[in-house]
Amino acid sequence: MDAAQAPAGVVVDVEAALAGRRGSDAPAAPKEPAWKRFLHHVGPGFMVSLAYLDPGNLETDLQAGSNHRYELLWVILIGLVFALIIQSLSANLGVVTGWHLAELCKAEYPTWVRICLWLLAELAVIAADIPEAFSVIGTAFAFNLLFHIPVWVGVLITGSSTLLLLGLQKYGVRKLELLVALLVFIMAACFFIEMSIVKPPSKEVIHGLFVPSLSGSGATGDTIALLGALVMPHNLFLHSALVLSRNTSSSVRGIKDACRFFIFESGIALFVALLINICIVSVSGTVCNSSNLSPDDSAKCSGITLDSSSFLLRNVLGKNSAVVYGVALLACGISSTITGTYAGQYIMQGFLDIKMKQWLRNLMTRSIAIVPSLIVAIIGGSSGAGRLIIIASMILSIELPFALIPLLKFSSSSNKMGENKNSIYIIGFSWILGFIIIGINIYFLSSKLVGWIFHNSMPIYACVLIGIVVFPLMLLYISAVIYLTFRKDTIKFAHRGELQAIETDKSKVANHSSNEENKEQLV
Repeated sequence: MDAAQAPAGVVVDVEAALAGRRGSDAPAAPKEPAWKRFLHHVGPGFMVSLAYLDPGNLETDLQAGSNHRYELLWVILIGLVFALIIQSLSANLGVVTGWHLAELCKAEYPTWVRICLWLLAELAVIAADIPEAFSVIGTAFAFNLLFHIPVWVGVLITGSSTLLLLGLQKYGVRKLELLVALLVFIMAACFFIEMSIVKPPSKEVIHGLFVPSLSGSGATGDTIALLGALVMPHNLFLHSALVLSRNTSSSVRGIKDACRFFIFESGIALFVALLINICIVSVSGTVCNSSNLSPDDSAKCSGITLDSSSFLLRNVLGKNSAVVYGVALLACGISSTITGTYAGQYIMQGFLDIKMKQWLRNLMTRSIAIVPSLIVAIIGGSSGAGRLIIIASMILSIELPFALIPLLKFSSSSNKMGENKNSIYIIGFSWILGFIIIGINIYFLSSKLVGWIFHNSMPIYACVLIGIVVFPLMLLYISAVIYLTFRKDTIKFAHRGELQAIETDKSKVANHSSNEENKEQLV
């Protein structure tokens, strides 16, 4: 029976889906040391961590540091702690059920909801791919910085090079994950070097990390942009799928070990991402708020972008520092193009059951993202690219509930997870933090739209028409969030552990029948 057509309360047998595709029944090696088993699970967390280090993050970090110095560092800390929790939930969901989030959404929701969620997920991939087409743009900035290649030429070069990088997967996903981990550590080294040159005041950095504050003009908007750049909807789909590449045993111990190893690996990867983000904000905040800045440098700081920030660092800190920044940006741009393609592929496969070749999926997604990015790069230049990155980050933050709420419901459901569902403490903390972010999003969206409608130079009739369109859309957004939150689960899944128990019972019955037949033959 197709899970999508299963009636309410039916147990969906996923054994056929698991067999041969995910190696879920692979036996565990009981005598293998824990560190070796951990190394076997390393990879998905570092792949996912790239979404927290893409050019969209760099752009919003630079803006936050320039505008508010170290004041918004606490947003990055909370955002990445929350990211660790939900990424762990995503990984656990894949390990326990053997299905990834997009497949579970397809099975659980009615057709019209499923299509809406798919469209929103694809829009999230495209919105994330705009900064990652600004990884295309970000890498183009790095080429411009290092080799003086025009930005629009760099866009075309980088867009083509992504296909070559994805070709590495034919040598095995582990090779690709190794490259990704290497690029992450290159970025970390580069930004640590930058921070050692700038030397921000440690007391103020620590204060910004642990004392929340939203003073100053635009602080709320920059907070939303930071959260949108940190907690990405498509990452939740991606992580739940990447963990399925490991041969996880169906035993209770095998499932628990895999969940624990993936959490630990995600913690390491996101801790590195946290340090890099802190470095970027600190560098921007220190340089742009320096007392000896020239008027020209101050003007650059007021509208800082990936491109102008590299020039600013070169002028203030010397040529070598700018080259280091360019190398970090190059690593950031190259690596982040990989995750968007994987996420889009899993989303399309899960919601629509369409399996597309990765080069074709990459070409399709990249083309959709590159076209507006290339137009902005040619017409608006670096400042236009920077504005588009911030807008994309805000879109991601607004779209977050449509991936987050299904994840929270599925991972907290005994129908999906059995005895491996979240503890009451994780459930409470995740929902509270999730709804704080959702509430901030709704408040920010409402206040900005209302303020813009009532305070612009457009004719009154135009404002009325815009209001007639916008306010119903806002009500629809809130209604959709409420629907996803309070809708009951209708599909019960037989997860890995239950399937193994069923197979064990079948084996016992078969052995018993065989013994009875042997006894009869002896008699």
